[in-house]
Amino acid sequence: MIAMEVSGKDDFHSFFPVSQVYLANEIILPGALQSTKLEAKKPFPHVVPLNGFSEGSKSLVALITGAAKRLGACIAIRLHEIGYNVLIHYNTSITESTALVQQLNSVRLNSAKLILGDLTHDSQKTSERIIDESLKAWGRLDLLVNNASQFHPTEVGKITQEEWNGLMESNLSAPFFLSQAAFPSLKASGGCIINLLDIHADRPLDNHSVYCTSKAALRMCTMALAKEFAPSVRVNGVSPGAILWPEQTMGVTLETKQAEILKKIPLNRKGEPSDVVEAVEFLARSSSAGYITGQVICVDGDRSLNQ
Repeated sequence: MIAMEVSGKDDFHSFFPVSQVYLANEIILPGALQSTKLEAKKPFPHVVPLNGFSEGSKSLVALITGAAKRLGACIAIRLHEIGYNVLIHYNTSITESTALVQQLNSVRLNSAKLILGDLTHDSQKTSERIIDESLKAWGRLDLLVNNASQFHPTEVGKITQEEWNGLMESNLSAPFFLSQAAFPSLKASGGCIINLLDIHADRPLDNHSVYCTSKAALRMCTMALAKEFAPSVRVNGVSPGAILWPEQTMGVTLETKQAEILKKIPLNRKGEPSDVVEAVEFLARSSSAGYITGQVICVDGDRSLNQ
C-alpha cells in the first residue's frame, strides 16, 4: 500500500484521501466500517465478457493496487465475496496485507495472493513487473482496480521536483503504465479497468495543487484509455466524496467540523465505504455496465456540484 499522510486542512481529505478506509488487522471491520461487510451476493455467473470469451468454471481474477487496508481492502473483500480471486498489491503495509490474504484464503483456499511494489519510483518498470507476476498467479487477469495513491499538501512556492515526481508517479504514471501493461491480458479476457479518482480532480483544493493536478490528469487518462482500448476493454472511474469523519480537525471540535462538511453535501450525510465499493462492483460487471466506458461515477452525495 502506498504510504499516505493525512495532513491536509481540507474537510474532505483530512479524513478520506481516496484510499484511506481503515480495516482492523483481523480484517473485521469495526464501527463505521461495519457496513462494508455487506450481504454476500451471488458469484459471477458464467459471465461472457464483451469479446465473447467465457471463463467457464475458472474464477475471474482482479488486481487491486493499494489493497492492504482502507478502501482498497474493502474493494478486495467485496470482489472476493462475489467470486473473484484477488491480487492484493501493497508497498509498506506488509502486516495488514498478509492478514487480509490469510483471511480471504481461510474463506476460499488459494483465492488471494500478495503483490509487492513501490509505485512512487520508476513506475513503468514496477508496473510491468506487477502485471507479469499477476498473470503468473492464475494465468489470467479480468479486472484492474487502480486504487493506490499518495496524498499530502504541497505549498506553491515551496514545491520540490521530488514532491512533484512522487505524486505524479503514484497517482498518474502508475495507473497509466499498469493499464498499458495489463491491456493484452484484459483484452483476452474481456476485462476492464476502474480508476479511483477524487472530487478534487475537478475542484481545486488549497495547498494541494500537485495532488489535484495528478487526479485531474488521471480523469483525462481514464477517458483517453477508454477510447484507445475500445472495444475490447472498458475503462471507467469512481470519484469518492466524504466517506468517514475526520480524524484531525485542525483546531476545531469534531462536531464543528462535521457540521461544516454536511453543509457542503446536499444529501446531508457522509457516505459509507460500501457506497464506493458497490460502484466499483457495478462497473466491474459486464452484465450491468457492459455498455459503459470512459465514465466517472461521483459517489459524493452531490458535493462535487456544491463546493
